[in-house]
Amino acid sequence: MSRLELSLAWRYLRSRRGSKLLSLISVIAIGGVTVAVSALIVIIGVMNGLQNDLREKILIGSPDIRVLTWGDDMVMDNWQTTLAKVKQQRGVVAAGPFVSTQAVVHAKGRKHIETAIVEGIPPVGAGVPEITTIAKTVTAGDFSFSTLDGRSRGAVLGTRLAERLNVVPGADSIEIITISKSIDPITGLPRPSAETFEVTGLFTTGMFEYDDKYVVVSLEAAQSLAQLDTAITGLEIKTRTRAEAPDVRLRLADTLGMPYRVIDWHQQNSQLFNALELEKLGMGVILLLIVLVAAFNIISTLIMVVTDKTREIGILRAMGMRATSIRRVFFAQGLVIGLVGTFSGLVIGLAASLLIGEKKLIRLDPSVYFIDHLPVTTEWVDVTVIVLASLAVAAIATIYPARQAARLYPVEAIRHE
Repeated sequence: MSRLELSLAWRYLRSRRGSKLLSLISVIAIGGVTVAVSALIVIIGVMNGLQNDLREKILIGSPDIRVLTWGDDMVMDNWQTTLAKVKQQRGVVAAGPFVSTQAVVHAKGRKHIETAIVEGIPPVGAGVPEITTIAKTVTAGDFSFSTLDGRSRGAVLGTRLAERLNVVPGADSIEIITISKSIDPITGLPRPSAETFEVTGLFTTGMFEYDDKYVVVSLEAAQSLAQLDTAITGLEIKTRTRAEAPDVRLRLADTLGMPYRVIDWHQQNSQLFNALELEKLGMGVILLLIVLVAAFNIISTLIMVVTDKTREIGILRAMGMRATSIRRVFFAQGLVIGLVGTFSGLVIGLAASLLIGEKKLIRLDPSVYFIDHLPVTTEWVDVTVIVLASLAVAAIATIYPARQAARLYPVEAIRHE
């Protein structure tokens, strides 16, 4: 592109009467591209942030992979042999047993009750590696489950559940009530079974479900509560990275066969993550419409310039300027609008994403959204795609006006009023 072509493109972008400022229609066109690009960067960053933040919070108490069983009882007997096979599988970093059961909980000596999920895991320091990071979220006490009498009869509660029960570590006890396998001969219903535990710790994950419903006890205590004897609910597995979990899951499923079923972290929460992916796609498509609106702004701007400069274009053609050069002039003009608008939108979008994410400017109700603020995660792949798409749309938008300008006949253009 020659210096003359660039000079003409810049001249057509400016206001009349020798002003060096951009014309109003050029500013509007640039503003449209800026708004589109910045909105895309922020919204896609929010969707990425929601997905990543929810994933990390869910996986605080949920492992990369779980091995469960099929059947009516859905319990795993002789699990030590299965655990040994799992540990030998390539990609498995750590594995261990767990027990999960539903229960009713109330503070000892008080009538208020709450439903809860009781999770049984080996105590920290028992020689079993940590599969999840829930032990790192403890705010009081620890996950050793040790009581003053030397027994593992401690319970670690989510902070929200502890607040509703009005219990504090080291001072209060709770009673956990589960449904017994034995049948009452009079009512014909399962008998309730109750056991007392001392509150030895609290944890705060930031995930509402965990903090509001979970009670964590030792593996042996959970086996007693669920009346499993030496059986367990299943195995928890940690992989090198979460990205490897699907591949490790497939290998484990082939190795273990029936009656085992292997579920990775995405499958455990498939509805939530699929909904987030669909929402991200939907928001991207909707916001791309803003880019298309910006493209129409560029088209209308260039058409107005062509109409306004018709006589000048005719004079240039009469002086020998080729149609190709005329097309290049308007292509350069549209490209400048696209470049300036895209760069401005990129700066604004990244700055807004940084402020919203780092400063936690937008607070959310954790009981509704699972998280306490709107997270933003900017992925450079998404930013690159947005920038390239914006520039491509700006370039495509110049085709029609540039062709119209190049098709003008010199004599008719000079006579144009």
